[in-house]
Amino acid sequence: MSLFTAQVRPGQALGFLVLGATLHDILTRLKAEPQRFPKLDLIYDQAAPVTEPVVLNLPINGIRLRFDGPEQRLRLIEVLDFTRSHLTYNDRDVLRPATAAQAASTPTQILSGPTWRHIYKNLLGPTFPGEYIKPEDETGMGLFVLSWPGLAFSFPIEASSWSPGKDMLSVLSSAGSHPAVSMAVFNGESWADARECLFTQTLDPSETFAVVMKGKETVPAEVRLVRIHGEGKLELIRSRNQPSLLLQLGHTSPQELVAGLGPPDAIYRKNDQRMSIHKARQGFGNNNRQDANDLRFQDDSTDTDQSSAHTATDDSDDSDEVGEVAGNVSGECFYNYFYHGFDVLVSTPTTPSPCPPSKNDKHTTEPEVIVPTDASSRLVASKLILHGNVPGSYPFNRHRRCRWEIQYLSANKGGDLVNSETPFKDIETRLHEEWKSIYKNAEEAKARQRGMVLNRDWGDSPGSSCELLGGWEDSVGGKRLDTMGLGGDDVKGLGNTTLFGFPGLVFEVLKNGAVSGVTVF
Repeated sequence: MSLFTAQVRPGQALGFLVLGATLHDILTRLKAEPQRFPKLDLIYDQAAPVTEPVVLNLPINGIRLRFDGPEQRLRLIEVLDFTRSHLTYNDRDVLRPATAAQAASTPTQILSGPTWRHIYKNLLGPTFPGEYIKPEDETGMGLFVLSWPGLAFSFPIEASSWSPGKDMLSVLSSAGSHPAVSMAVFNGESWADARECLFTQTLDPSETFAVVMKGKETVPAEVRLVRIHGEGKLELIRSRNQPSLLLQLGHTSPQELVAGLGPPDAIYRKNDQRMSIHKARQGFGNNNRQDANDLRFQDDSTDTDQSSAHTATDDSDDSDEVGEVAGNVSGECFYNYFYHGFDVLVSTPTTPSPCPPSKNDKHTTEPEVIVPTDASSRLVASKLILHGNVPGSYPFNRHRRCRWEIQYLSANKGGDLVNSETPFKDIETRLHEEWKSIYKNAEEAKARQRGMVLNRDWGDSPGSSCELLGGWEDSVGGKRLDTMGLGGDDVKGLGNTTLFGFPGLVFEVLKNGAVSGVTVF
């Protein structure tokens, strides 16, 4: 195993591990170097995987990374074993690695971490008084935490050595003191201040540490939030104080997509139509009655499962990819934006989803979107698939987590905001209330909005989701999670998901009630 070598940058990064970077970015980079990072352990709360923090352990490297649940951004970098990585600060070793001769001759005298004297004299200099953390039992060792802006070291202290008025720095400087057992990199003036808002403060790696981003400033600003307004209208909130990007499904062209979002990371040609049988589902038991409220079934809304089947462009030569990325696609396909967290279906225009009843009652001066007469040959953005990147789900780490809000439910009777972290049972209740007026009775509403099971575990059956995904496991990077040590024991337990449809929306829901993905059409 090659040793991980990194520069410590207080308040910003440890090598390429940048505070504010997404879980998808970090995992993608770590998995690209299996010789250096041979073991990755992902720890998360199965009952609340998108609201509680996610922890990524690198046990072989002695590093632990903590991410918040909703945005999945790196909030805290902890070094738990200084001997497993080579760390430097301003080109000076945090802990000088022992040579082979030293390890053989005096193994008991090799330090396991930097001493207070070394940190003070060679690295960081003076700081403010530290914080003492009591041991869990009276006979154990306490911890004395010394903080600098964006950086903190923890030193073990005998409980008997601590008293409020004692000069602890003198104790740490004594010959019998212990070296530091851990180091933390965080965003804040001190560890005591930072931990109060560790998982809630706004972080953007391109703003806080552009040097490490290696040219990412030339890439279009990342999409931080997608607001769903209904009728195919979406507002993409971007970082770096960039103006919002407005999408109108059925109207926005591929050229406009590329101009606003940059070229897609991949293009997938849509070639599996087996789920189209469900288009006619609304006719059963209704004497094949159709009205304006049935428009939501005219679209192949179950494409939720096919948007990102491959990591590379399908059915196209490499020589054609540049032209296609520029917007000159010749047929239906998905634009895969893995680092934005969503996919866009580019196809011929379809009838937009109906206006939400709560918006229909309000006076609006917005012009109606008119589909051009050449719609049969014209390609537009017709569908947006937002990915939740939920830990334990089948497609975990294929996309960055994309956060969203259903805007037309926000002001409905003063209810709470409905977003990507809201449990689906609450989303379902709000949407039932919103759309109940378009159905004749509660029985019809229940029949239309019943769930459809999607199996994520079967790999050999012709009807399996793997096949519906277009051979996802055979594509680049398509390993199952249980082969990567990322919660693999739980993958099969979260295998089955359920699809729930509402006008203009399809939700893919996990067994724990978390929303794994949303298709907007």
